Amino acid sequence: MKSITIQGVKRENVGKAATRTLRNADQVPCVVYGGNEPLHFSADEKSFKDLVYTPDANTVNLELADGTKIHAILQDIQFHPVTDKIIHADFYQLHDDKPVAIEVPVRLTGRARGVVSGGVMRFNMRKLKVRAIPANLPDEIVIDITSMRIGHKKYVETIRNNDYTILHPDNAVIVAIRTSRTAVADADDDDEDEAASEEAPAAEASGEE
Repeated sequence: MKSITIQGVKRENVGKAATRTLRNADQVPCVVYGGNEPLHFSADEKSFKDLVYTPDANTVNLELADGTKIHAILQDIQFHPVTDKIIHADFYQLHDDKPVAIEVPVRLTGRARGVVSGGVMRFNMRKLKVRAIPANLPDEIVIDITSMRIGHKKYVETIRNNDYTILHPDNAVIVAIRTSRTAVADADDDDEDEAASEEAPAAEASGEE
């Protein structure tokens, strides 16, 4: 998984007054968990741009002024309810042998056969939460939808692998091709039964279409 670097300074004072002073100076109060004890530091709000305002998933290399370097993931972030400025961030330190959970984007490739026939694609899950050791965390999950016809669905069950665990039910629908008023019959509709609904699980996740 790709990483970005955020530089910061350890915080000696974590009281409300000191926190308010940091925010007024466009600095974000931060905490790193997962080590021997929580580590408090601050970082320039601008340094979060490539981490927060992107659809990509990234790990973070935290580099503090005293020479401390920590490989981490962003665990939680808080925004001001009026200004949308970042007011706090929590990180979790990564360890080579300890699995962590993170959301990664789903990227669809190809043009679904059912869409060519006039169907409508429903992209229900644009991100999936996965768990893995840091070395196995994927940048994205790629799904080829070229062969999908009207009525077909891609379920979480169909994309599971041994590198990481997907933290969603097997029968959760990631993408589906629905019929529409402009849909036309597929030339090979006679073959539809052999692969109906992409090997659909017995029951779909509640609320999925």
